[in-house]
Amino acid sequence: MAIATQVVRMTEAQIAESGRVLARAFEDDPLMNYILADESKRATALPWFMTKGATYGHKYGEVYTTSDTIAGNAVWLPPGETKMPMSRMIATGMLLAPFKFGMKSFGRFNKVISIFDHLHEEAVPEKHWYLMLLGVDPPRQGQGVGGALIQPILARADADRLPCYLETQKQINVPFYQRHGFAVVVESDLPDNGPHYWTMKRPARA
Repeated sequence: MAIATQVVRMTEAQIAESGRVLARAFEDDPLMNYILADESKRATALPWFMTKGATYGHKYGEVYTTSDTIAGNAVWLPPGETKMPMSRMIATGMLLAPFKFGMKSFGRFNKVISIFDHLHEEAVPEKHWYLMLLGVDPPRQGQGVGGALIQPILARADADRLPCYLETQKQINVPFYQRHGFAVVVESDLPDNGPHYWTMKRPARA
């Protein structure tokens, strides 16, 4: 059942809690389970990674959350800033990933990022908004939180006549994003017994 949700920009003080919420949201994510195959390693590395994702979005993009307790987060990178240069990864501490993930998991992570970067560039060479992360705390899922979290940027993209782009590895997410105007661009499987994935684009509104 949908519950009225007020959405606000995430503050710096909310980054740590947002990382924990995103980690819970992605506990059953096929891509995270593929990259961090070791369950004990995933228990520590996933919250760290999601906190860094929220940090990166706060510094270089826009992150939205709920106005009361943090029920979820939408992490967006803005037009012209959808690539992640080394300098920014250093600034947010992301270069510690090999030590947090372990070298085998980090190798899988790099391979996935390379594939998705290529597909991303092919699908939207023009300026666009990139939904880097969208996660809702499991107890709040199915209540309209995710749709509310992405709405501010969807509205801005429409006003500016800009497309939006994302990737997902959960089939249940595909119809959710389709309801918000996204269409599948590529559907395939990651190599080496990796998970199925969908890349999706929301066209610029005329």
